[in-house]
This record gives sequence, C-alpha cells and structure tokens, in this order.
Amino acid sequence: VLEVEIHSPRFSGGGWLAFPALKAAYKHVQLEIEFRPEVWDGILFLTGERDDLAGDFMALLIHQGFVEFRFDCGSGVGVVRSLETVILNQWNRITLYRHRWDAWIQLNSGKHVQGRSKGLFSRMTFREPVFIGGRGNTSGLQDKLPTDHGFKGCIRHLQINDYLYKFAPVPKGDAVKGFDIEECAADRCSKVPCQHGGKCLTSADSAVCLCPLGFTGDLCETRLDLQVPAFNGSSYLRYPGLGSSALSWLDLVIVLKPEDQSGIILYNGHRADGMGDFVALYFSDGHLEFAFDLGTGHATIRSSEPLSMGEWHEVRISRTGRLAVLQVDTNPSSQILSPGAFTQLYLPLNLYIGGVPNMDMVSPKVNIRTSFVGCIQKITINNRPLQILAEALAGVNVNNCPHPCVAKPCGDVAHCVPHYDAYKCVCDKHCEETNDMQTSGRLASFSGNTYLHYTDPDILSSATIKWCHNLKSWQSKVTSTSKNFIYSFYRILGNKLSINLRLRTNEPEGMILWTGRNDVKLTSSDFLAVGLKDGYLHLRYNLGSGESLIIFNETRVDDNNWHQIKATRNEQEGSITVDQGKTVSNRSPGKLKQLNTDTGLYIGGMEGMEIGTHYKYRRAFSGCVSELILNTDYRVKLAWSSDAVTHCGDIP
Repeated sequence: VLEVEIHSPRFSGGGWLAFPALKAAYKHVQLEIEFRPEVWDGILFLTGERDDLAGDFMALLIHQGFVEFRFDCGSGVGVVRSLETVILNQWNRITLYRHRWDAWIQLNSGKHVQGRSKGLFSRMTFREPVFIGGRGNTSGLQDKLPTDHGFKGCIRHLQINDYLYKFAPVPKGDAVKGFDIEECAADRCSKVPCQHGGKCLTSADSAVCLCPLGFTGDLCETRLDLQVPAFNGSSYLRYPGLGSSALSWLDLVIVLKPEDQSGIILYNGHRADGMGDFVALYFSDGHLEFAFDLGTGHATIRSSEPLSMGEWHEVRISRTGRLAVLQVDTNPSSQILSPGAFTQLYLPLNLYIGGVPNMDMVSPKVNIRTSFVGCIQKITINNRPLQILAEALAGVNVNNCPHPCVAKPCGDVAHCVPHYDAYKCVCDKHCEETNDMQTSGRLASFSGNTYLHYTDPDILSSATIKWCHNLKSWQSKVTSTSKNFIYSFYRILGNKLSINLRLRTNEPEGMILWTGRNDVKLTSSDFLAVGLKDGYLHLRYNLGSGESLIIFNETRVDDNNWHQIKATRNEQEGSITVDQGKTVSNRSPGKLKQLNTDTGLYIGGMEGMEIGTHYKYRRAFSGCVSELILNTDYRVKLAWSSDAVTHCGDIP
C-alpha cells in the first residue's frame, strides 16, 4: 500500500506504482517518460486487457540496455526496439507514439524507430491498471516479454495522451496503489539546473553536472572551444562502433598523455552487459594493457615497462586474426595469441574513448573499473585518422588539455594539428583565400613551444629576374654578381633589410626571429636573428665573413608592455631602435655584403633550435608579436584569433 507522498519515485527492482486504466486509448496512444536507470533490464510501463496478458497489451521495457515497445492488438505481438542503449545513472527520455497497429519510439535525441503489430486487428482494449516500474499483479510475462524484472531506478515524468501524471497517491496525485518505492535521491538535481543539455549525476550527498561536448563549469554554463581533449575520470567520448570493420584485422595508433596509472582508454563491446566479443585498451598500475575476446577466450597483452605519467606517448596496436601486437613509443613490441579457433571480431555497440558511462557494460575480463585521466591528441583506426571531436556522437565532462593549440595559434580558419607539445597549422584552399582578408594576420601568441615558419618567396626576396644568359647557372647567379643577371633582392635576402614589429613579453630570454642555412656544419654560414638576452633586445647577423652583434641596452623589454622595434641592415651596416629611442649601429667584418640563407623565416622559435642556431639560442620566445612588416611594404600574415587577443590584450 502506498503510504508516503512521492514526487519522483525510485524503484528497487521489485516495486511498482498503479494508475487507473487508460481511457479513450483504443486507437491512439502518445506517451512520454523520463527515467534514470541503474541496471540494463526492467519493466517501465505495462497495461492491458487482462492480468495474464492473454489479450491486448502494451509494454515498455529495457532489455540488455535497449528500449523495447511490445504491443498486441489481438492478433500478434509487434516489437519496436531502439537503436541506442540507455545511459545508466543519467536521465533518459522516451517518446512513444502508437496509432492503431503502427508505432514508433525515440530514445533521447536518437533516431525514430518504427514497427507494426501482427495481424489485421488494430484496436486495443484496456481494463487493467497502468503499472509503472514493475509488473504489479500481472502474470504470464514469460511468454510475452523478454524480461520479468522490475525497473531499478527513478522516474520523474510520465505523460500519456497529454495527461501529466502525478506520482503521489490520490487525492493529491493519481497513484491508486504502490509497493516498495521511495523518493528518488536524484531529485537533488532539481536544485542543480545544468545548462546547455548537461546531465545531473547524484552521489550519496551531492549532485553534479556532467557537461556535453563544448561546455564546462559547475552548471555547464561556460562555452568551451575544444582543441585537445582532456579526460578527468568521469569523462568519455562516444562514437559509432567498429561493427564489422574490424572483423579480421584492427590497427590502432593513439597519442596520449596519462596522468593516472589506472583507467580505461578505449572500449568497444558486443553486448550491453559486457558479455561476448570486446576490445579494450587501458592502464593498469602504470602499464598499458590491450585485451580482446573473439568469442573463444580473451587474451591480454601488457607493456613491458610502466609508462611515465605527464608525458606524451605513441601507442601502436595491430591485431590480425588471433594475433595482437603492442608497441609503446620506440620500445620493443610484444605480442600474444588469443585462445580457441575463432578469428573474427564483431562489435555492434558504440565505441568509447577516454572512459565509459557505466562500468557494467565493460567485460568482466577487464580488471580495471575506472576511466582514463589525461589527454588524447591523436587516434588512427585502420589507417584512417579519427576526427576526435568532430566525429564524436556525444561526450561528457571533456575539457581542454593544456596545449599550445588551445590558444588557436593558427587562427580561426586554419586547423591546429597537435604534435606532442608542439603543433603545425594545416590550411586548406578556403583557408588560404580567407587569409588574404584584412581581418587576419595581425597578432600571434607564442608559448615557448610554438613558432611560425615562412618559406614564401615574397617574404624572403621579391627578386625580379630581367635576363639570364645561361639558365643552368641561375642558382649560382642568385648568390653572386653577374653582368648577365639583373636582380633586386629586398626584405630578407640580399643587400638590404628592414624589420618593423611590436612585441610584448615578460621573459628575459628568447629567439624572436631567425633565418639561416640548412647546412648546420657551416658554423660561419650566413644568418640573421633578432632575440632577447637578459631582457634587452639585439640584432645579430653574419654575411659570411664574420658576425655582428648589436645590443639595445637602454630599455628592457621584458616588462609585459608593448614595445615597437625597428631593425635595419644596409649591406654590412646594421642598426636597431626600441620605442623610437636612439639608434644603435654596428658593422659586420670582412667584405661580404649579401645575406644568403635557405631556411626560410622563423618567428618565435624553431625545431632543433640549439643546433639550428649553432647554440646562439637555447630558448624560444614567449609572448606576443604584432604588426611584423618587412621593407616597409610587406605585412607578414601572423596567425590571428580572438584567443590570441585574450592572451595578448588589445592590438597596439
């Protein structure tokens, strides 16, 4: 007997609520229900003509994680089954519509699924109560339903044919009977208004929001531009399952940075209860393990050494039939054979990265019951790069990993591709066209691990070739004088150079600009650089006959304020000015007057900086660069984004 007033009932698996029999529903039923399941099986809704289900009936239930609507108009049972599984311990929503013998259901925001009952009868008679959460006094379930288990979890909303049911007993509510129910603790979520589609999750004494992709904060109130995903142990990303694409072979490449020694990185299974085929990649006591089951026994392969935490690692997994190979970084690979004779793998459920929504879906042969903590920047499946964020069907509590790409150094149209702690910018045709607009190229932010590299001839030379007697000798004539070759080199290469830029930094050391020779064995080869030493700016260059170093020591520039820099070179004469102060000049030794480099122009740093600069620089620039202009007429297109403005302040 129902003795307590219930607003949002919780069912223990053996309880139920009863409401009066449906009226005026013989031809048409529209139902909405919101529920928070704790297990993969259970009856949500049941009603019919007789208490033994011998006549007409309708049943809405969860079976092996999928939602099923079973109904019989008197001439045969029809079954409509969702394409997706429910999400355990989170609020789910089912919309059901039946018109005569046709029906369709929708789980959450998934696809509509349609079905039809058997035979020609299309009307239904309802004489029995509407039971919620269990079977009530109904018998004969074994012949008509795949489960007779009661629902375990909470229900907070039930609406049938536009009537919103109240779960309290009559007269305050609509319940006429009930058994073994209590108030749902998850109703604490009514005080935690998660925004932007966030889902509320309760524990013994609290409620927290699980935020969807692209949002963060206590209430999911903050929009997040995800670049490199970070997982915190309650996070995951969900993708379409591998299905039959991994029948005979599976090749995985994952670049990750772990922060905890245990946790599931990747999981794809065959059944929602964890039984059957599966693949899993996870950390166990700091070691990486790959486990799989083809149906005749599982196999687990383990890295020989534990992985270092807080560092990037590349993991390669290859499975062909029963044979699996695991390699971490450049360490020797390990391999294993799965037992039995089966060689194929079928995985129809969703693929999860970074964790899973509920550990009950994980095979009991996987000995880890926690989710991954750390960052993942690259996943390749069967030689196809996975767009980690763009291809995700859904995600929960995914944040940004601390990485240079988060600052969007490639701008709003180019794509930042992470490479461990560095990155590269990938620009398609549309990006190239957009980069010509006036809105781009004004400001770049550098973290000490980032740089820009230019090889555009317009930046390096803007040479004009008038006439050349022997085309085969063009390369040598570019770096020498010839009566048969009229040329004019501006900007970086050649006889003259003019650099105007603004910068802002609070670091006393760093390489700001560099152009040199690719042959690092030539220690006296040509180069030109602008850099910082002890907070003071300098210009240094070598035209092939000796180095010149010009230091502007009147003004320190590591005060986090914007400073205007002008550096010039006219043959051997060089000069530098800061903030329109006095000009400091010097002259390079020897007789050579031209700068001949082939590395292109680097801004902010470069790969292999110490060797590439002959140990003249050991640290990259950290700060902001604005308005880089060469030869007074060419504005270099720096990477620009709103995030760069956030880091650097207003453009001067």
